[in-house]
Amino acid sequence: MEKTPTQKIVFFDGFCALCNGSVKWIVNRDKNRVFKYAPLQGVTAEQKIKMTFDLHFPSSIVLLDGDTVYTKSSAAIRVAKELPAPWNALTILWIIPRPIRNWVYGVIAKYRYSVFGKYETCTIPSVEEQGLFLD
Repeated sequence: MEKTPTQKIVFFDGFCALCNGSVKWIVNRDKNRVFKYAPLQGVTAEQKIKMTFDLHFPSSIVLLDGDTVYTKSSAAIRVAKELPAPWNALTILWIIPRPIRNWVYGVIAKYRYSVFGKYETCTIPSVEEQGLFLD
């Protein structure tokens, strides 16, 4: 009997220009279509992560891999792990202790709107990408 692959959902700040750019970057490299995507401000996030874990993730990428939730640098590295070479080599970042990785992540997250900009509404995926987005 074949094992069903776990659903992997990348949740992101739908208003953040950096976050949207990062998701587009992942979509363009995820040739095996490992991931689905949903904004943190959407219904899917409310149902899948906020209700289950009663957490608020305003400044983090969140990866839901089956029943496991990863945030911040751990989520980013786990996403990279699923991408083809050379991008999966970014898993080398695991050698950096999590507090240091997350501190750097937090600095970028804190200033992401002022440096990269903010959208007034969540961006709409292209026709080709619509099947990858849950909200």
